[in-house]
Amino acid sequence: MAGQSEMTSPVPVRGSKPGAKRARARRRVDLLIASALPVLILAVWQTVGSIGLVESMFLPTPWQIVKGFRELAVTGELFQHIGISLGRAAVGFSVGGAAAFVMGIWTGFSRRAEDMIDPSVQWLRMIPNLAIGPLIILWFGFSETSKIIIIAVGSFFPIYINTFLGIRSVDNKLYEVSRVLSFNSFQQVRRLVLPSSLPHLLLGVRLSLAISWLSLVVAELIGASSGVGHLILYASQNARTDLVFVGVIVFAVVGKAVDSLVRYLDRKWLKWRDGYRG
Repeated sequence: MAGQSEMTSPVPVRGSKPGAKRARARRRVDLLIASALPVLILAVWQTVGSIGLVESMFLPTPWQIVKGFRELAVTGELFQHIGISLGRAAVGFSVGGAAAFVMGIWTGFSRRAEDMIDPSVQWLRMIPNLAIGPLIILWFGFSETSKIIIIAVGSFFPIYINTFLGIRSVDNKLYEVSRVLSFNSFQQVRRLVLPSSLPHLLLGVRLSLAISWLSLVVAELIGASSGVGHLILYASQNARTDLVFVGVIVFAVVGKAVDSLVRYLDRKWLKWRDGYRG
């Protein structure tokens, strides 16, 4: 009878553990708190502006910012500026990222190339974009070329460094296995280096996209006749603080959306990692 009772004991259903339910409930509470804080800030902000404690020219209310957004959206001007800025950032990121990826692979595989090239790259990495921006514009003028170069320079270094580190972090035993399997250089990169260094590469892409977006602000504020940066500069010159906030919010929202996309790809492509989740 005892053996029969053991055999017929209920088996716990997967996914019905009390711990999992408590974790989901805790996440919902955290999400609620995280949503309540911005709402509270907006409510206080709107109240302070509505009763006249702060001049709207210095700090417009959220409702005034919404009206400014609607003003630009109805005319289509806002989406035109966003499209131009996204195009510049994409071209600059592509140019800088491709060059960084190739050079990172080169220095990662070759100790001699590292000794010859890497010290100069690290020296150039210490120069901020704000310092070289005026110099690039002096050389190339206020053309699209200068803006793309500024963005490309900013996007170069994160991908280069993480590509280099990704290659050097691959276990040397895997290279020995690839030699036993008679892999050529292309097969080593495609079937060994890229999968093993993918966490570093995605981190480099994420950082590079963020810096590309920040470099875009520098490029468009220094000299541009279109783009979100130009919108901010034009609005500040005409005392339209509400439109300045519109441009700043657009930069923040688009940048966060791009970063979230990379994080999604990171979770999707690196599901095999068993990392600490907090």
